[in-house]
Amino acid sequence: MIRFEKINQLYGGSQILWDLDLTIDKGACICLMGRNGVGKTTLLKCLMGLLPVSHGSIIVDGKNIVKSSAEKRAYMGVGYVPQGRDIFPQLTVEENLRVGLGCRKDGLKTIPKKIYDLFPVLYDMLNRRGGDLSGGQQQQLAIGRALVIEPKILLLDEPNEGIQPNIVQQIGNVITHLNEAEGMTVLLVEQKLNFARKVGKEFRLMEKGRIVAEGKMPNLSDELIKKHLAV
Repeated sequence: MIRFEKINQLYGGSQILWDLDLTIDKGACICLMGRNGVGKTTLLKCLMGLLPVSHGSIIVDGKNIVKSSAEKRAYMGVGYVPQGRDIFPQLTVEENLRVGLGCRKDGLKTIPKKIYDLFPVLYDMLNRRGGDLSGGQQQQLAIGRALVIEPKILLLDEPNEGIQPNIVQQIGNVITHLNEAEGMTVLLVEQKLNFARKVGKEFRLMEKGRIVAEGKMPNLSDELIKKHLAV
């Protein structure tokens, strides 16, 4: 479904991704892991169209989308939850959620009920400003906003950063539901090993802008963790 072929990316004069190859099958739930600064966030932004690639191809459903805008990719069904959430603090919860409606192919003008089923707190706080929510509530809002477009592919960049444990558990349950019950393809950047093992079905390890190891999550060994993740 998604294939990165020899992706190179330069940022601020420094090369971040080096001839990176990565295949993500339809319906996969992959945790992208690695130490800080190895290019995980850059990879997600390249897939979303927020950063240009200097060389290589990104193939989605047989089409090279390297030159497609972020808006076009959202319309194609790529949903993105950035690190730090990036909600609109001065807009209400409802207004934040409505932002995604313009990228739906079916022209729906109302927020899908499914968003409130997954995150009931958002319905309770529809008229609250996004900036007035707690960190955990803002994260639920950011995920809900991405789901409004009804994505086929969901990209999440450290969704549990700075979030209280009960909401971490809820987010994990939502990701599992989206992947297993709805067949959504998930690519998740995650530093917390316990969460990655609970939610992810596969892992990809990055180092110096390349994928250096991959496999099913049960095969993420102590040796790989020590070599590529331990600090």
